[in-house]
Amino acid sequence: MKHTGSVQRMARVACIAAGLMSAGHVMAQASFPVRPIRMVVPGSPATGMDNMGRVVARAMTEALRQQVVVDNRAGAGSLIGSGIVATSAPDGYTIGIASTSTIVAPLLQLKPPYDPIKDFVPIALLSSITSVLVVAPGVPVKNAREFVEYARARPGQLNFASIGSGSAAHLTPELFNRAAGIKAVHVPFKSVSDVVTEMRASRVHYLMFISPAALPMVTDSPLRAMAVTSLKRFAGLPDVPTVSEIGLKNAEVDTMIGVIGPRGMPASLVKRLHAEIAAALKAPDTATQFARYGGEPAVDTTPEKFAAQWQAEYHLYRALLPEIGLKPQ
Repeated sequence: MKHTGSVQRMARVACIAAGLMSAGHVMAQASFPVRPIRMVVPGSPATGMDNMGRVVARAMTEALRQQVVVDNRAGAGSLIGSGIVATSAPDGYTIGIASTSTIVAPLLQLKPPYDPIKDFVPIALLSSITSVLVVAPGVPVKNAREFVEYARARPGQLNFASIGSGSAAHLTPELFNRAAGIKAVHVPFKSVSDVVTEMRASRVHYLMFISPAALPMVTDSPLRAMAVTSLKRFAGLPDVPTVSEIGLKNAEVDTMIGVIGPRGMPASLVKRLHAEIAAALKAPDTATQFARYGGEPAVDTTPEKFAAQWQAEYHLYRALLPEIGLKPQ
């Protein structure tokens, strides 16, 4: 009997301790944040994702009265920065900016540092950035429909530029080519300046870059914007049709940018962070600032919407990469 009573007392003590820990955890979440939050950007300063992240970080800093510190961790196609987020404590104090590259980069690794589906919690979609079909001056076409007809009639004779295998500038035209029935040669370059030089000389025939990179190319330039890959027309090029308008709905693709957290983050923290991010996106000057970087604030920012888009892109690129000969290394 004494032994039974001792076990019961120990059980009661354990229950009380567990209750206190649970209460402390709830209180900690209720007072969140009590220290600065780190926002990891897996890219260089002044890139689109960095600029948009900083807009949101400034608004969050003001609303939360705690500093949201942007930490640029570029390298390995976003693997370094996104890997930091994946291995961080799920306490809300480390979040990250994510883009399509966060999904694609690990698919190209035999031993990826994280699983893009299992190791993250989607918090909020920030924006979806369109890509622009840009054609060299030596290609004798007047519009996107003519370009598609011209390229179809010359299988293997045209080439398109990118800034590296597996980049958005590579995968977006691969999707476009498939939708349009075009067979062309991929030519990767190390820098955008090299691409522009070759495009101006018409040694490269076309490209599809995200709008922040494409806009300067077609401004006061012989390079011509023919189509955008977004669902609706892009405000920065209002006279340029969408791929859907020219009959290529299967070529619709945007580069998504959003905020993620590490696996295991409590739903209450996801909800709190999402609320602050959503409020930042609705601020009067956010749309103006995002427009400078080729995007606009997302309308449906919810974790559920972001998760659905995240899953869709994962399955899209997981199927595409082996089709175009890109294997994990």
